[in-house]
This record gives sequence, C-alpha cells and structure tokens, in this order.
Amino acid sequence: MRARAVGLALGFAADRILGDPSRFHPVAGFGNVAGELEQRMYRDDRNTGVAYTSILVGGTAAAGLVAERLTAQRPIARTLLTAVSTWAVLGGRSLSREGERVHAWLDADNLPAAREQLTHLVGRDPSALDAHEISRATVESVAENTSDAVVAPLLAGAVGGVGGLVGYRAANTLDAMVGHLSPRYRDFGWASARLDDVLNLVPARVAAFLAAVLAPIVGGNPQLAFAAWANDASGHPSPNAGPVEAAFAGALGVQLGGTNTYGDRVEHRPTMGDGPGASVEDIDRSVRLADAVGLAALAVSVAVVLRPRRRPRQRR
Repeated sequence: MRARAVGLALGFAADRILGDPSRFHPVAGFGNVAGELEQRMYRDDRNTGVAYTSILVGGTAAAGLVAERLTAQRPIARTLLTAVSTWAVLGGRSLSREGERVHAWLDADNLPAAREQLTHLVGRDPSALDAHEISRATVESVAENTSDAVVAPLLAGAVGGVGGLVGYRAANTLDAMVGHLSPRYRDFGWASARLDDVLNLVPARVAAFLAAVLAPIVGGNPQLAFAAWANDASGHPSPNAGPVEAAFAGALGVQLGGTNTYGDRVEHRPTMGDGPGASVEDIDRSVRLADAVGLAALAVSVAVVLRPRRRPRQRR
C-alpha cells in the first residue's frame, strides 16, 4: 500500500512537471489498437459493442493487474510501475497548458488562433464563437476534464492499483472514441459510454465537492458553488459533467451552459450558476481551481490507500 501511495504521488508530480510524453504516448498507442480492432469488429449493434469494450478495457486492466502482481515482492519496482502508469494516464498539466494557450490567444485579440486552439479541448464547432463563448467553452472543458483526466484516474489507482489506473483510462478513451451519439456509434458505442458514466459517478462528485470547498482560492464562495451544484447540475445532459461544471460555475461566480453546436447537431443546455458570462480572465481562474482540485484529489487518493484496515480474525 505504501508503494501504491508513493507511486501515485510520484506520477502526479511527473505529470505536473513534464506533462504528457511527447512521443510514444501509451494512451495514443491504445487508441491505435482500439481503432484497428473497431475496423475488424464493427457491427451496428450493442452486443458487438459490449464485446469490443470488454476486450479492450478488460484486457488492459488485466495486464495492469498482472504487472502489479509480478512486482509484489519488489516494492521499488512496484512504486516505479505505479508512478509511470499514473504519469501516463493523468492529463492535468496538458489540460492547464491548453487553457493557458487559449487565454493567451484571446489576450492577444487573435480570435482565429483561439478558435483553433479550442479544438484541442472541445468537440463543438468554434468557427462562430466570440471571445466570451470561447471563454465559456474553455472553462467548461477545464472543469469536466479535471474530473475525467485527474480526479477519476487518481481514485481508480487508489482503489485498483495499476489495473485500476490503466483500466479507467482505457474506458475513458473508448468513450471519447466511440461513446458519442452519432449514427455510427449510437449502438456500437453504447457500452463504452455507459461504462464511462458508471466509472465516473463517484469521481465527478468528489471533483465537484473539492471545487466547491476550494472556491476561496479563486475568490469564490463555497456556498454559491454548492448551491449551483444542487440547483443546476441536473439540467446538464451528462450525469457526471453536470455536477463538476455547476460547481465550477458557482465557485468562479460565472454562468456556464447555453447553446453548443456539434457539426449538424445543436444543443441548448440550461445555464449553470447565477453570475455573468465567463470572461477571458475566468480561464486562468478555472485553471488555478483545477490545479488545486487535482492536488486535493491526490491527497484524498493517498488517504484512501493508507486508510487503516481491519486485520482478518484468526481462527482458533
């Protein structure tokens, strides 16, 4: 357990210092394998999608568990394995950098460059967005991805070790690849989308709680953050993005939500928070809040790993 806790902390530090690996990223490699398997397996039905998700997520988690078992008697090796796995699956530093780059382009009054940079964070069409809408999209993405790319993998690692780390990232990656409601993936991607929803039920609410508690770091009010979460989260189409985005909206004192365009599909989402629309300055505030939430999530995860455990009773 100590090796797991130290490994999580080292991996978190590596992500904050180094960011994502610039070459040979394991998640990108997994995506390539998933894409190849999709070409071989694809059928427009849920059962095939269940099999596809089970093979990829189950196989990845099993490989992580086996690797951890092989280092059971070597604590230094297990610590390093956990650290490297944590570094590979976290995305906190890259998320912060993307937010900072959008802010920099907006600060320079370069809307075309800001719109292009935004495509690294969101799937919506940015071509007609002004500075305020780009700011809103960036803050929403920072909030949601803080849960998906930082809080959730840390908690998965705390509970499931290396298998939990890589298994969670496999599920989350598949959701991004095939879990959306396009005609091709409505049935085939159903299992991936639902699995990601289940795996993020607890982490999303932990992220929302931490964002609310840490609101004073960005000049916010925890009560407003909790109120926005309670009153507005249910209107979001995602059961997990809703609590986090609402808590961030209340913590930052801004209003999120509204109309989003995804190609030919337009979504009119209820607003979250009672403040003014997000501004360029709120991007940096959201990044600072996200960084604080990530550090707090590490502390929670280490506490989960090191919690006292009851010893099994010996039979007499």
